[in-house]
Amino acid sequence: MSDRPRILVTEKIAEGGIDVLRSVGEVDVELEWSADELAAKIAPYDALVVRSATKVTAALIAQALRLRVIGRAGTGVDNVDVPAATERGIVVVNAAGSNAVSAAEHAIALMLAQARNIPQAHMALVDGRWERSKFGGIEVTGKTLGVIGFGNIGQLVAERALGLGMRVVAYDPFVADARYREMGVEKMDSLDEIYPQCDFITLHVASTPETRGFINADSLGKMRAGVRIINDARGDLIVAEDLVAAIEAGTVAGAAIDVFPDEPATESPYFGVPGIIVTPHLGASTGEAQERAGIACAEQVAAALTGGVVTSAVNIPVVSAETMATVGPFLPLAGHLGRLAAGIAGGIEGSIEVTCEGEIAEHDIRLLVTAVLAGALSGHTVETVNMVNAADRARERGIEWSDSATSVSRDYTSRLKVTIGDASVAGTTVGSTSRPRLVEVLGQSIELELAPHVGILRYADTPGKIGTVGTTMAAEGINIASMAVGRSLDGQATMGVTVDSPVPPEAQAAIAAGCDANVWFVDLDV
Repeated sequence: MSDRPRILVTEKIAEGGIDVLRSVGEVDVELEWSADELAAKIAPYDALVVRSATKVTAALIAQALRLRVIGRAGTGVDNVDVPAATERGIVVVNAAGSNAVSAAEHAIALMLAQARNIPQAHMALVDGRWERSKFGGIEVTGKTLGVIGFGNIGQLVAERALGLGMRVVAYDPFVADARYREMGVEKMDSLDEIYPQCDFITLHVASTPETRGFINADSLGKMRAGVRIINDARGDLIVAEDLVAAIEAGTVAGAAIDVFPDEPATESPYFGVPGIIVTPHLGASTGEAQERAGIACAEQVAAALTGGVVTSAVNIPVVSAETMATVGPFLPLAGHLGRLAAGIAGGIEGSIEVTCEGEIAEHDIRLLVTAVLAGALSGHTVETVNMVNAADRARERGIEWSDSATSVSRDYTSRLKVTIGDASVAGTTVGSTSRPRLVEVLGQSIELELAPHVGILRYADTPGKIGTVGTTMAAEGINIASMAVGRSLDGQATMGVTVDSPVPPEAQAAIAAGCDANVWFVDLDV
């Protein structure tokens, strides 16, 4: 019996990827096994390589007695139970970034096809109709393209659009100013600023509570007449009925859609609407992207099996038991503080500062810094952000970071502080379960146990303000679960609240006006 690791591949990947796997282990390619057969036969394998069809559930993982690594030959891991794998100490890797070029090129292809009515003209001609005058289009040269979401894919789109002679403007508060300047792209400070300037708008943001349905009747009404919308990012970013209505009313010239809220999509409000072209989620469907994905995934699996450097793991990398015993409980807190600081700052204009105090400062704090970066960037990029790739994602956006450590911690055994611009937050953990607690906001001491939905209010410390906050939130249908208030000598007060549900932007504006306060609500993954 060979002592080389056994590797199971259950879906077709690039032959180059198979060659990489064979260089480190014995490879079985089984493309026809049912879920029951896989569960019955998984026990002797050290590695499992899948794409999207194989469901790697907790039950399957429980049967995988020798499994050390799961490889997903793609950019997501939706079909893998990552928490169950992490609990078992199994590394989960993917092929991060392998489809970026393909997705960017598809966005450009959709834009050009939309501008020149290529699909419609093709169908008319093969149907026997020569309708040359009907399908006149527009040039893209000299037109303005608005890129919403300026991460890796958005930047690749901008680079190609500039090559077509377009003016490119972009909005992404989590990309440093220097990155825009380096690329020759104009930075917009808000969506409201970008909407009226653009002839084309292309979407490259993640699906989050803030972005779902953000292209709707209201935002479409703010756009330049005759705008064209491109979406090969996420299907739920657009309210389909609102876009169709705007096209039928003539305020939007057309759209090109590659993604849908539910896939596979065999019916949609988009289908059959003149001016809308659709493709069945082809953003990553190129031979080159699939080749890259297969090889990149295989290389990561091989590295995990041989003790090499794994750069695209989606669960926490292995550290020493001593470090993890002290630092591990602070990792969730670090992510929450990064996301909260970024939310209060309204983005990441320049750098992120991480300060570790007390016992945690006596250990390797790189994991904590990485967790802060992942939290700060999470929900603000199409690409998955995790503990391993957060630093690369930050570099792509020109974001710098620094860290410092001191054995002295004011009032707490350990304390972690995150600063982004003028926004600073600090926290610690409490209890035997290391519950994350906020202990400072904007320089003001405050004690608030973190929850999924957190609000921060900054206002003049005058009588009756707490009651006004409660009354105003009640009027917006928001239930306060907990509240803490800190006061400062300058006559200002800072309130932290946790609430039962996400607070939409219009409710936040109403609260800010009703309470005469600066207001920030941030959703955390607690």
